[in-house]
Amino acid sequence: MSRPSEPAFVRARAKIRAILFDLDGTLMDTDDAFLDSVAGRLERFGRLFPEGDPRPLLRCAMLAAEGPVNRMVSMLDRIGLDDNLFSMGDRLRRMRGLRVQGQFRPVEGVVEMIDALCGSYRLGIITTRSRNDALAFVRQFDLEASFEVVASREDTHRLKPHPEPILHATALVGLPPSECAMVGDTAVDIISAKAAGSYAVGVLCGFGEREELCAAGADLILDHTSQLKAWF
Repeated sequence: MSRPSEPAFVRARAKIRAILFDLDGTLMDTDDAFLDSVAGRLERFGRLFPEGDPRPLLRCAMLAAEGPVNRMVSMLDRIGLDDNLFSMGDRLRRMRGLRVQGQFRPVEGVVEMIDALCGSYRLGIITTRSRNDALAFVRQFDLEASFEVVASREDTHRLKPHPEPILHATALVGLPPSECAMVGDTAVDIISAKAAGSYAVGVLCGFGEREELCAAGADLILDHTSQLKAWF
């Protein structure tokens, strides 16, 4: 574990009453098959990439596209032209190895972690996936009773990294953002949480890397989502 602000987070922990989770890469496992496939096609151009490996560059490109795509979807949603962009976003998710319905797989240990936390904390999901996808994940693993809030891309005009999804979810649980923690695997999750005034916990089992999460302002960074149980 890396603890960028351990003393401050330990002091703040007593104030946290709700924990909100990103879905892909945080609660839901990812699949590197697509990334490996594209990287394989680029192997012939290996000399163009650092150390001959295109994967780090591909990962950075896909991650960098997340925020702009979310902002574009938000903009077109306001004028009723978001349907095609939502399908584009779904294609981007598949490119990043994010699973589709029927192939969902939880990150190891998170179901047990959720069971351990739900009696003491209000729990929620904040995702840029559709509500159908989010609810399908929850139902597949019998977590309906654990999650009080499921905030999907249909619920707010603006998506992460804007703070609106966090503010929407905290309003639904009836708590100020300062009493909530957002857990996510990318800088987009961390930026959204900090902009809303919530605590931000980064996890390294998804798409983001330690340096990115630290730079975004994470209050705590864990190697794995399931380690959250030891902190709360």
